[in-house]
Amino acid sequence: MQSGSNDNFANTVIDDSQDPQNKSVLTDAIDETMQRTSAQEDAVYKVVRRNGKVTPFDRSKIEVALTKAFLGVEGGVAAASSRIHDTVRVMAQQVNDNLFRRMPDGGVVHIEDIQDQVELALMRSGERKVARAYVIYREDRAHARAEKAEQTAPKKTSKKESINITTSNGDTKPLDRNRLRKVIAEAVSGLHGVDQETVEKEALRNLFDGIPEEDVGSALVMATRVNIDKDSNYSMVAARLLLDNLRTEALTYLNGRHTEATQAEMAKRYPATLKKYIKQAVELELLDEELTRYDLTKLGAALKPERDHQFTYLGLQTLYDRYFIHTDNDVRFELPQIFFMRVSMGLAINEVNREERAIEFYNLLSSFNFMSSTPTLFNSGTRRPQLSSCYLTTVPDSLDGIYSSIKDDALLSKYAGGLGNDWTRVRGLGSHIKGTNGKSQGVVPFLKVTNDTAVAVNQGGKRKGAICAYLETWHVDIEEFIELRKNTGDERRRTHDMNSANWIPDLFMQRVAEEGEWTLFSPEEVPDLHDLSGKAFKEAYEAYEEKAARGDMSLFKKIKAVDLWRKMLGMLFETGHPWITFKDPCNIRYSNQHVGVVHSSNLCTEIMLHTNDDEIAVCNLGSVNIAAHTTENGIDMPMLEKTITTAMRMLDNVIEYNYYSVPQARNSNMQHRPVGLGLMGFQDALYKQDIPYASQQAVEFADRSMEAVSYYAIQTSSELAKERGTYPSYDGSLWSQGILPIDSIELMEEQRGEYYQVDKSTSLDWSTLREHVKEHGMRNSNTMAIAPTATISNICGVSQSIEPTYQNMFVKSNLSGEFTVINPYMVNELKDLGLWDEVMINDLKYFDGSVQQIDRIPENLKAKYATAFEVDSRWLIEAGSRRQKWIDQGQSLNLYMQEPSGAKLDNLYKLAWVRGLKTTYYLRSMGATAMEKTQESSSNVRENVAPEAPESVGSAAPAACSILDPDCDACQ
Repeated sequence: MQSGSNDNFANTVIDDSQDPQNKSVLTDAIDETMQRTSAQEDAVYKVVRRNGKVTPFDRSKIEVALTKAFLGVEGGVAAASSRIHDTVRVMAQQVNDNLFRRMPDGGVVHIEDIQDQVELALMRSGERKVARAYVIYREDRAHARAEKAEQTAPKKTSKKESINITTSNGDTKPLDRNRLRKVIAEAVSGLHGVDQETVEKEALRNLFDGIPEEDVGSALVMATRVNIDKDSNYSMVAARLLLDNLRTEALTYLNGRHTEATQAEMAKRYPATLKKYIKQAVELELLDEELTRYDLTKLGAALKPERDHQFTYLGLQTLYDRYFIHTDNDVRFELPQIFFMRVSMGLAINEVNREERAIEFYNLLSSFNFMSSTPTLFNSGTRRPQLSSCYLTTVPDSLDGIYSSIKDDALLSKYAGGLGNDWTRVRGLGSHIKGTNGKSQGVVPFLKVTNDTAVAVNQGGKRKGAICAYLETWHVDIEEFIELRKNTGDERRRTHDMNSANWIPDLFMQRVAEEGEWTLFSPEEVPDLHDLSGKAFKEAYEAYEEKAARGDMSLFKKIKAVDLWRKMLGMLFETGHPWITFKDPCNIRYSNQHVGVVHSSNLCTEIMLHTNDDEIAVCNLGSVNIAAHTTENGIDMPMLEKTITTAMRMLDNVIEYNYYSVPQARNSNMQHRPVGLGLMGFQDALYKQDIPYASQQAVEFADRSMEAVSYYAIQTSSELAKERGTYPSYDGSLWSQGILPIDSIELMEEQRGEYYQVDKSTSLDWSTLREHVKEHGMRNSNTMAIAPTATISNICGVSQSIEPTYQNMFVKSNLSGEFTVINPYMVNELKDLGLWDEVMINDLKYFDGSVQQIDRIPENLKAKYATAFEVDSRWLIEAGSRRQKWIDQGQSLNLYMQEPSGAKLDNLYKLAWVRGLKTTYYLRSMGATAMEKTQESSSNVRENVAPEAPESVGSAAPAACSILDPDCDACQ
């Protein structure tokens, strides 16, 4: 911003003709407009002004204030445009929604909270100049008000302002300031960079005489969370204040009268509260009666109340909104440590020494060293414990089979399962139907029905139903399949709510690399291709091509492989789908290939299990918090071994305990017992070791950390086999042949040849483990899969899965609302260097959490705190390749591209194939309007969406660039 622009902003908003003595600007405009009498005297939403008075909320006043803001920066002509008018109207609605998202029945907000939301709306909409001027001017006005208040304040006063609160029965009583101070003191205890006096002052500012008792707690939380962008520890303070609200809500319900308790007092109440909770939840038919038969006294004594203080605000609010057990009228009466114990009791329900195991499981979950997946957290201990995360199905080529599969999708999705459907067997458009002597409409119309099923079954409002459809690249409907998510064309052949993925055989990638031709078939004419991979697939496919060339096939189409590849990449860039996944490595390295074929992955592309008409594959997930096991010197191996030993037992326990809504799922899970142990907090672990994500050190850490997880997961499964027996289909598996995941690399090399380039280094004693597996077998057919961990990483307060940092400061939106997220590692380092101040905070806001354009920040920190779009995705591929060699299933691997082009996408996905990845997940790219700044605004980041596909999308790699050339910059 040019010098003097802030003055121009202020002066332009001034209306001298109305009030030459009192010059108003944007922030004061909001103050003034909120003070006016509303036409609705009984307005549900109210505003606390700075003088403590309460007035009705009127959204139209925000529109007036926003319009003045644009006038201040862009002038009258620009601000009068229809674009600005529409932008203001949309932003005002966003402010309204964000303020009152959690107050559907009415509530009270402070004027500063409104201004915070206006600031966020400006930033998210990309109006950077207006937002920056707004931020700076807000600070100026705050200082001016403070100086005026100091000058006009009375010298001394012995009388405190009286604040009364209104109870639920209409009575009033004085605000208990002593308890308020005690709760705030607990909230800031042990946290650096936060100030009790500041929190108390902000809290009192949000309170007014007559405030409803139930609104006091919310006012304290809202008063605190506005400071999160100043210091990340305020997120912990807000969580602890929220926790006080939860205690009051739960204890009041369980005791039948208004009950409050500080955290210190709660330490004594927790054991008795667990008993009351279990009894009440069983009576309400929310929990399994079997939980009452535990020794609740023993379990209550094992609770660790101090662990309530580990949460960030986002983590605790997420638990409160989506996970805690609640009554029909939405009263939460489950507290954090009781929640973890309830989940643990469910997982231990079939153990012999179940109290001891429940305590063991509780200690692991409540420490955040490991977290079970969302369905397990939702449903463990309930009357219908559907704990599995993922289901994979294959759809038959018959009308009855198709609609039976869609029904199965609905039943599985109902209880929080994510679905992957293989549609390759369904005959293509134009193929002959014997029963009617007609022509098939192909796969697409049935996908439309499936799409609408996913929308209709939204898992009780806890999270959206979600399905991913997979189709092999040789299917004659592949070109239509690729266009499912387009915003143009026949809506009856579009699926805007469902994910899709290409299931690509190696032969197609080889044809692309060699610029050969590709033939599309209808599956009823080439039925064995569906079950073949590697060299066997190549031999059969080429035989069918010869048959088609002779004219012996009725439905086929020949195209250039590179043209189809370009279309795949073009649609991926334009619509985000279909994802790129690779059939052959999923099958050739599959540990249980003797009993079936992997026909697809799952919703999030990390599960690789076989399916058939009698088996719906199931996987049970959980993630190790790798950051909690990492110090500046690397991984704490004994700690990691202990965590995985317990975690694998928990995952294995899910299989018997799980509720199965369809018999094919139970049949498959009991036969093969697959589980998926993953990890989260990878970026945090790098921060702890002072390692940039875009570095060879990070690639090596990805290798060594996954090797350790793989070693202990396999070791534990083998120990469980020694204790409980091997899984029923063990004989004939790769395990039974002494072939571990790291050994199956050789199988891939044999099948793919020169197009497979994977590091094979190891550091642990795999020979001893291999012998242990040969002797004792395995309890689980599969043991590892890295899931996205989008929600459970929030609960634990660590970075998502294996992802790089999205931004160092941004606003995260989910079903629980909007939350300011700031990188605590960055904040602490900048504090140590004396660089964390108001200027730095404003610079980070302006540059949308990027440090690259801030001159004061040292270069080593710029490298360390590079964000996802500032890290070359080839580093993600290389790290993913190192992990994949250890994993018997797969990993959800997002790729980021700041300025995509056809050549970049071509080389990136070819690199993924050559480096042995089984699948890729989302391609995340920037919108064109975000390119105005070197580092783009979070408001313009769109998953998988670009305004238009550039002409270069899908173009072949330059002739000089071979995907096997180790010296080519695009291939490293």
